[in-house]
Amino acid sequence: MKVLVLGSGGREHAIAWRLKRSPSVSEVYVAPGNPGCEAVATCLKPSSTTPVDLLQLAESTGADLTVVGPEAPLVDGVVDLFESKGRLIFGPTQAAAQLEGSKIFSKRFMERAGIPTARFVSTSDPAEARKSLDQFDYPVVIKADGLAAGKGVVISPDRRHAEETLDGMFSGALVGSAGGKVVIEEFLTGEEVSFIGLSDGERVLPLEPSQDHKTIYEGDQGPNTGGMGAYSDSRILPQAQRDEVMRDVMERTVQQMKAEGAPFRGFLYAGLMMTARGAMVLEFNVRLGDPETQALLHRMDCDFGAVLHAAASGQVRPELLKFKQDPSVCVVLAAHGYPGKVRTGDEITGIAQAEATGATVFHAGTKMADGKLVTSGGRVLGVTHSGATLQAAIDNVYAACAPIRFDGMQIRRDIGAKGLKRW
Repeated sequence: MKVLVLGSGGREHAIAWRLKRSPSVSEVYVAPGNPGCEAVATCLKPSSTTPVDLLQLAESTGADLTVVGPEAPLVDGVVDLFESKGRLIFGPTQAAAQLEGSKIFSKRFMERAGIPTARFVSTSDPAEARKSLDQFDYPVVIKADGLAAGKGVVISPDRRHAEETLDGMFSGALVGSAGGKVVIEEFLTGEEVSFIGLSDGERVLPLEPSQDHKTIYEGDQGPNTGGMGAYSDSRILPQAQRDEVMRDVMERTVQQMKAEGAPFRGFLYAGLMMTARGAMVLEFNVRLGDPETQALLHRMDCDFGAVLHAAASGQVRPELLKFKQDPSVCVVLAAHGYPGKVRTGDEITGIAQAEATGATVFHAGTKMADGKLVTSGGRVLGVTHSGATLQAAIDNVYAACAPIRFDGMQIRRDIGAKGLKRW
């Protein structure tokens, strides 16, 4: 079949890369893609990213299946339009995508469904928000309600910082219109885990667990980013905890969404905090995570195209989904200034040498300029490698990062280190 992937980042490069290796797939298109995608797919430039123009691309290519990478088209209703025209697409409808599109919807949904999550207050009134701070200890978590490209969550260590954060949210200075409504919630302690499921609207299959590294600096220091690296290892969660997450989070979410008339078909991402009280949901995403996707798909050992086609057709098939035991690690190389004001246009070298070590280098923020590959975004590359053990995977991936160079490059040197403490 022909598959169209929507998006332009590292996640979409990884999806296209894995689809290219699927026996069921004859051709892969990515819109708009990036220079890395061009090595495994045909990149197409849509007139715009509106659902109407994306549908036109699917029709013009004769795509048998469309896979949505980022969250924005889902929140904009691209799935609803495709389905109304009888085109097969994998992702949740606009109503179901509210799980990510609105933090307030998501938290209230979790209350209705009995899904474990942090205590919270939501409001669009600045004065009420300030008053609500009295209900919480510090640190406290403040979240923008709308989509904010992974930058809408602030952990405030004290009252003054919390009030300044609220001022920045409501004024639009921090995340624009996404901060017009906020969620204030208790700070949970524990270890974060990314748990992603694949749902056909009635059933949900678990992917392997993974762990993202959100902050810019080593030791989980500094401001939050979209993710500076991730690893996937079966040992992140023992079977009893996986069963708990499946029962109390994933299956409960899919059942509740169906009961509320918005069946969830797509990738359901639960950002978890493994606390002394058990697994608690920090957030839901309605698509694959980035950079978790790079590590997960590097481990995948099956026909990804067949897996997605079955789920999009309304019938997940557990027997199709398989992963290698070897852990995988993805290390993000970020641009100068990220996650603040990013400098672009710096020449990138060394990718061929990195891939000669056996790594796969996924492009995120790159472009061609005057015949050279240069930086074009905050997260530039996702260097990904595997190994027989987590330590071997970590050693392999950092050896692959060594030859890559661009001015101002930022890299965390502790991706996966928390996993080494687990055994």
